[in-house]
Amino acid sequence: MSVLTTGPAGTRKLANKDPRLADGSLPDGEQASFIQRHWRPLLLAAVLVLWLVIWAVLRGIQTLEMGGADQTAFHTWLNSVRDDFDTERDTSFIFQSVITPLTHGLNAVVEFLQNLFSQGSGGRPVPQVGWLGVVALLSWLAFALAGIRSMLLVAACVLLAGFFGYWQESLDTLIITFISVLLCVIIGIPLGLFMARSARFSALMSPILDVMQTLPSFAYLAPLALVFGIGPAAAVVTTLIYALPPLVRITEHGIRSVSPSTLEAVTSMGATSWQTLGKVQIPLARRTIVVGINQCTMAALSMATIAALINGPGLGAPVLQALQSLDVGSAFVSGIAIVLMAIMLDRTTTAASERSSIAARVQRGSKESKKRQEQRRRLFVMVGAVVAIVAIYLSHNYLALAKFPASPDLGTPLATFISTINDWVVHTFSGLTEGFKNLTTALLVNPLESLLAQSPWWAVALLIIAIAVIAGGWRAAAATLVCEAIILGTGLWNESMKTLATTLVATLLVVIVATILGVVMGRSKTADSIIRPILDAFQTIPSFVYLVPALALFGPTRFTAIAAAVVYGVPIATKLIADGIRGVSETTIEAAQSMGTTSGQMIMKVQLPMSRKAVVLAVNQGLLYVLAMVVVGGLVGGGGLGYLVVAGFSQGQLFGKGLAAGIAITALGVLLDRITKYAAFRSAS
Repeated sequence: MSVLTTGPAGTRKLANKDPRLADGSLPDGEQASFIQRHWRPLLLAAVLVLWLVIWAVLRGIQTLEMGGADQTAFHTWLNSVRDDFDTERDTSFIFQSVITPLTHGLNAVVEFLQNLFSQGSGGRPVPQVGWLGVVALLSWLAFALAGIRSMLLVAACVLLAGFFGYWQESLDTLIITFISVLLCVIIGIPLGLFMARSARFSALMSPILDVMQTLPSFAYLAPLALVFGIGPAAAVVTTLIYALPPLVRITEHGIRSVSPSTLEAVTSMGATSWQTLGKVQIPLARRTIVVGINQCTMAALSMATIAALINGPGLGAPVLQALQSLDVGSAFVSGIAIVLMAIMLDRTTTAASERSSIAARVQRGSKESKKRQEQRRRLFVMVGAVVAIVAIYLSHNYLALAKFPASPDLGTPLATFISTINDWVVHTFSGLTEGFKNLTTALLVNPLESLLAQSPWWAVALLIIAIAVIAGGWRAAAATLVCEAIILGTGLWNESMKTLATTLVATLLVVIVATILGVVMGRSKTADSIIRPILDAFQTIPSFVYLVPALALFGPTRFTAIAAAVVYGVPIATKLIADGIRGVSETTIEAAQSMGTTSGQMIMKVQLPMSRKAVVLAVNQGLLYVLAMVVVGGLVGGGGLGYLVVAGFSQGQLFGKGLAAGIAITALGVLLDRITKYAAFRSAS
């Protein structure tokens, strides 16, 4: 074994020292030291061996497996709760005074905007503002907020979505997203400000936000549909809850990041607390807050498409319909329309963030330069507003400018072409894709699913708690115990274990791919500059869209959910690992290089071990992203809890079971999050 030693003059050199005895064993002191350094992996290995023994002896006993149509008393009770909710809508004070007016109000706002922009109203076959007015209005807003490049991008994306045949659906998606983001801004920014200014309030809100961010998107649907019914209002509320946490957290971070010396200087000048907030902290945190709005917008768009399951209007409906009919061509085209909306919103809000940063720098420049630029910009914005008003007037009065043109029709030929390509790929590469799918299923999915779902439930529960204690400590174990109790209470232990098996396999693949890419990016700036934009693009795509290529390649199977989950989870995990590799001290790298360390040794012995916290955090985020996607995979044969959620919406008698599946998904997500998060804390300590 080579060790690093320091000579009398302080120079470092390599010394070969093998502590093993003649028989190959370690001395007692070395054995104790080895066990002390590696006790966690050794204990985890012991738990796994014990688990394998229990599985071999008691396989198939007390697994709590139940048939697809079977229901527990809890599921039946949830069905009765739904019936009670339907009955109480007309008599309950809470429904009559709060929920029903809120539902009607949100539905009315959505309907008003649809009548204005996307569907016929007032006896007209077309909306009040036709396609030309919509394009002009959106382009002007993009120019006013983000500049001319964003204006051109918005116009191109909106027109392309229309030429693909999804004009009304695209506008409906934008309407749901706009309302949700507006409500997020009204609620989220004040919450973030209060959290930044009150440690006690922050401590109170943080666990709530943690749970909201941990829950897979499917988990929101059933309970909110129970309260608000199905339709636009439920879609808006679901999207609001899903998109709110990023904005709150980033706003809090932006306010807290303002330099303490700046705050001290302002306070010394006699500024009040509110003056400091309004004239110093918010302006200096403006760019960060706009970044929060960007993340909120992307989350809202992602959820707005999934809300098609509760009859939310927009592009989610054609994607869902195409997935259910296995029409890959139509699913691909409607998926492209969603991607166009995502790119448009992402680039515009990002450009707005960059513009706010530039404005802040200009404020510190010369006043004359700032004044000239501001006057020029105001002039252009005013001219653009006049053009938009004229376009709105023309589109209101002339049918050709109101009804989106039927040609060129890009969607139909593209769908046909994609279907043809899909058939060719399936026919040509079916051996390769089937082989890879079958190999992964046989070597990873089936054994792990058998280990989790075919072992006695009590043994699995105890062993998972033991893993939580070893990896994350007693707090992780306590959270695990509570989550396991909730899963047991839902009556869906076996299905939860099947979902957990699929999630763990997909996470393993995510970590392997992310580690390889992250190491390459962390060690090479050139590779980072090439790979990072691709990862950014993948993160822009809503989760719904990932199912389309996976369905095309692997058909409606549980491996389809795994493939989509891997692609969905790799970008965030890769970035975290790359940042961890890049954060290793240059001094450490130089010391290792001076010892003659090879590239492989540098990665395995220095950079990855010293990036342990980033790797564990990547596993945490990868798990949560994968779980969210695996559950959505229930739409394409993924099975497990996701399938039960979908069945709960499509079959009324299974509503209670679907709602219970949503609860189990929530508990499973919190369980995985707590174990990996506390493991990350331990690795950093």
